[in-house]
Amino acid sequence: MNTDRTLYISDLDGTLLNHNAELSQYTKDTLNRMITDGLCFSVATARTAATAIKILDGVQWSVPLVLLNGVLIFDITNKRYIQILSVSAETVAAVLAVFKRLNVTGLMYQFSNNEQTTYYESLDHKPLRDFIEERKVRYNKAFQQTDSFMIIPPEDIVYFTLLDAHDKIQLVHDALSAVPGISRFMYKDIYSSDLWYLEIHSEKASKQNATIYLREIYGFERVIGFGDNLNDLPMFAACDVRIAVENANPEVKAAANHICAANNNDGVVKWIEKNFKGKGIT
Repeated sequence: MNTDRTLYISDLDGTLLNHNAELSQYTKDTLNRMITDGLCFSVATARTAATAIKILDGVQWSVPLVLLNGVLIFDITNKRYIQILSVSAETVAAVLAVFKRLNVTGLMYQFSNNEQTTYYESLDHKPLRDFIEERKVRYNKAFQQTDSFMIIPPEDIVYFTLLDAHDKIQLVHDALSAVPGISRFMYKDIYSSDLWYLEIHSEKASKQNATIYLREIYGFERVIGFGDNLNDLPMFAACDVRIAVENANPEVKAAANHICAANNNDGVVKWIEKNFKGKGIT
């Protein structure tokens, strides 16, 4: 049994998952074999538990997962949330005021009594409509329509997501700079040629802080992280060793210590398989 106290943590889309947003059978089998042998492995993703559970089915997870880019830490084995970071009611009101002024909408996530509700206002915007439909069909994820985000009680709101062209996302991103108490992050949708995400959540939530939390709570001596997109850079900041997949954004590659094979070639698990059991990678 391996006694190395190293946490291996990977982004999902574009990194651990292939271009079909799936774990290959090779990745599942290899992870399970190494986890049985003592590998401590987790993921840090913008996805929710509803989609992550289905995507990651078949892997015997030994460490909680980081979801919604650090808003949630989820014990997938026992199906319970270890950490949920919400946004204050005042901050929710300020974010929604910006949305109204710029005439934008997206998704708003609420956690109450350990249950998630994902709200949308309208499906007139095609990218949002396609996003919701894909998750309903593929992951059986539930969404709730509301006439206005502003009529939803602002308590327990944890996250907002917008999906639009770069210039529109940049406009909203910049307008939110004056709103206190939030972190906002924009990055390109890897499954589209022209769409970008904007994610808004508590300033306390990040892949970096969640990775630090896992390190401290579970006593890991070293963290090795894998990523491909700009929202993985905060996670890299909390890692001792940073590894970009071959298909990664150039900025992510520049921040990495090593480059592994692309996501479609099972690069993450092949790198771990080669270097597992404490070989002193630096």
